[in-house]
Amino acid sequence: MPYLCYFSHTHHKTRARVVSKRCLPDLEQLKDIPADIVDAIANIKLFAGTGQMVVEDILETWRLVIVILVLSLIASLLFITMLRWVAKPMVWISILGVIAALSYGVYYSYTRYDYISKHPVENHVNVSPNLSSLVESWLKSEKVWLWILVILSIVLVVLLLVVLVLRKRIVIAIALVKEGSKAVSAIFSTVFFPIIPWLLHIAVIVFSIVVGLYLASIGEPVYRVYGLNATQSCVCDNAYRDGDICDPTTFNAHCQNRLIRGGICTDAACHFQEIDSPKEVGYFHAVNVVGFFWGICFVSAFGDMVLAFTFATWYWTFRKKELRFFVLTTGFLRTVRYHLGTLAFGSLIIAICKIIRAALEYIDHKLRKYDNGVVKAVLCLCKCCFWCLESFLKFLNTNAYIMCAIHGKNFCSSAKDAFSLLARNILRVIAVDKVTGFLFFLSKLMLACGMAAVTYTFFDSGAATKQLHYAFIPAILVFVGTYIIAAVFFSVYSVAVDTLFLCFLEDCERNDGTQEKPYYMSKSLMKILGKKQKFNTSR
Repeated sequence: MPYLCYFSHTHHKTRARVVSKRCLPDLEQLKDIPADIVDAIANIKLFAGTGQMVVEDILETWRLVIVILVLSLIASLLFITMLRWVAKPMVWISILGVIAALSYGVYYSYTRYDYISKHPVENHVNVSPNLSSLVESWLKSEKVWLWILVILSIVLVVLLLVVLVLRKRIVIAIALVKEGSKAVSAIFSTVFFPIIPWLLHIAVIVFSIVVGLYLASIGEPVYRVYGLNATQSCVCDNAYRDGDICDPTTFNAHCQNRLIRGGICTDAACHFQEIDSPKEVGYFHAVNVVGFFWGICFVSAFGDMVLAFTFATWYWTFRKKELRFFVLTTGFLRTVRYHLGTLAFGSLIIAICKIIRAALEYIDHKLRKYDNGVVKAVLCLCKCCFWCLESFLKFLNTNAYIMCAIHGKNFCSSAKDAFSLLARNILRVIAVDKVTGFLFFLSKLMLACGMAAVTYTFFDSGAATKQLHYAFIPAILVFVGTYIIAAVFFSVYSVAVDTLFLCFLEDCERNDGTQEKPYYMSKSLMKILGKKQKFNTSR
C-alpha cells in the first residue's frame, strides 16, 4: 500500500521549523478502498498533526499566557476601580466599542464576500491537511462569509434597537452600576471574597470524587480468563475457558505452558475485570450525586447571601462614613449562625432541578441510537421547560437571599416578599436589572477581546522568542482565562447591583423623604427619579 510522508511545521512568513514526520496512506492512490475508510484516514491525518502542533504551542507559550492573565487580573481591578468615577463614559464606551467592532465585522465580511463572489477560488486537494489549511479553505468559501455577514448584521441590528429603546433605562442602570462601584470600593475586600466560594467548590468536588472512588472499590474483585483460546501452548487442568471466573493466585498452578517444562502461560492470563459490588452501593452512589449537586448549589448560595448582607448593610447605612470596617466578616458570621437552613432549603430546590436536567441528558444520550422523532421532541421540550424553571428559580432564590439578608426572615417569607416587590416593579426589573447584566457582559467581553487581540498581535508579529504554528492558540487561552477572571470580579458586582436594586425599590415604597422616613438612595438616583429629601441633611 503506498504511503505519504509529510512534515508538520510552522507556517510563518519566513521561517519553517520541522517538528515531526508523519507517514499515512496517500489519499490519491487509495482508489480501491471504501470512501468511509478514506475519510477516516483524512481525519487522522488532520488531527494527528494538528493536535501535536497545538500541544507544542501551549507548552511553548504557557508561561507568557500566565503573565498575560496576571495583567488581565490587574486590568479587571483597574476597570472596576475606574467605574466608581467614570461609570457613565466607561459603560457607553463598552457599548459603542462592541457596536464599532460589530460594524467593522459586517463591513469586512461584506468586502470578503463580494471579493470571493467576483473572484471564485478553486478548491485543490491538500495532501498534508492541517488546521491552517482547513481554516484557509473555510475563509475562501463564499457561503462562510455570507453566514458571518448575516449573523453579525442581525446581532448589530438587535443591539442598536435595544440601545435606542432602553436608552433612558440605561441611565438608571448606569446609576446603579455607579452605586455598586461605590459599595464595592467602600468594602474592597468583597472583590476577593469569591476566592472562598471557589475553594469551597473545589472541596465539594474533591470530596465527592473521593467518596465515589471509595464506593466504587466496595465489593469483591472479579477476575476472568483471557487469551486462552488464542494460543495452543497453554493447557489448564481444570478446563478453564475464555471468560471463566478465575483466581489469579492459583491460575498459574492449574495452567502450564506445555512447550516449556514447568513454564507459565504467557499468552493467557487471569485479568481483573470489575468489582462485584453489593446492591446497596448503587443507592450510596445516588446519595453522593445528590450531595454533590446540593453542595455546589449551597456554596454558591452561601457566597451570594454573605455579599447580599454586606451590600444591604452599606445601602441602609444613612451616613456611609459610619459603616463598620468588618461588615463583610459580620455578614459571614451572621450567615453561618442564622441562615444556613435557609440556604440549605433554597439550594436543595435548585439541586433537584439540576439533577432532573442531568437525568434528561442521560436519557437523551441513551435514546440517540433509536431514531424516534417523537421521543426526541418530548425530551427536547422537557429539557427546555426544566431549563426555564431552573433559571426562574435561580432568579427567585437570589432575590430571596437578598430579602433574607435585609429582614432576617425565613426562605419562604423572603421569597414571597421578593416576588411581590419585583412583581410591583416588573417594568423596572426588566428594563433596569437586566440592562445592568447586559452591560456587565459587554464589559467582560471587551476585556477578554482586548487581551486576546493584544496576545495574538504579540505572537503573530514575531516578537516572541520562537515562532508558533498557530498564533491564535495562546490568544484563545487568554480570551477564556480573561473572561473567567472578569466573570469572578463582576459576579461581585452583579450581586451588589441586585442587592442595591431591591433595596432601592423598597426604599422608594417605604420612605417618602421626610425626616421620619428619609431616602437612603444616593443623590444621583433621587435626581434621576425626581425625588429629594424634604429636610436638610449632610451625608
